[in-house]
Amino acid sequence: MKLIVGLGNPGKQFDNTRHNIGFDSVDLIAEQFDSSLTKQKFNGLYGETIVHGEKVMLLKPLTYMNLSGECVRPFMDYFNVSLEELVVLYDDLDIPPGKIRLRQKGSAGGHNGIKSLIHHLGTQEFNRVRIGVGRPTNNEPVVKYVLNRAAGDEKALLEDAIKKTAQSIEAWITKPFLEVMNVYNR
Repeated sequence: MKLIVGLGNPGKQFDNTRHNIGFDSVDLIAEQFDSSLTKQKFNGLYGETIVHGEKVMLLKPLTYMNLSGECVRPFMDYFNVSLEELVVLYDDLDIPPGKIRLRQKGSAGGHNGIKSLIHHLGTQEFNRVRIGVGRPTNNEPVVKYVLNRAAGDEKALLEDAIKKTAQSIEAWITKPFLEVMNVYNR
């Protein structure tokens, strides 16, 4: 079994914002895997499907970003998902728009959703795809920047990053995460 968690905030006002790129990635993956997130459990929206003979679960915590671990930990416990079967998709300010970085472990790097996951999982060692959204360049506060929508060239770069994320996840269904990481981190 594989569990793919996209981080974001629930509510129309957050749709397609930089901070919800994890949600957007899960939505594209669900579409490509012919699945839909229609079930609710542990304050999360999820769906299930079979891909290349592997059971795949997709999850969007509805707890708001800063409390994501409150959904993910009980979800993993209930469905008996190991840390090796988990991958978390989220926005990263330190990566340029359009780029992704796969990691098997690491600190939260200031990301409150990852801080919550580390706290509730009790470890920093879990697979993740960091999706670059870049930093504000015009003295815009970071909070305002991540909660705004990209436009123009930047929007196209973010859409490309979402597609790369979906491709990396499909590869991970049949290959070890380290192998996929070596391909997508070039």
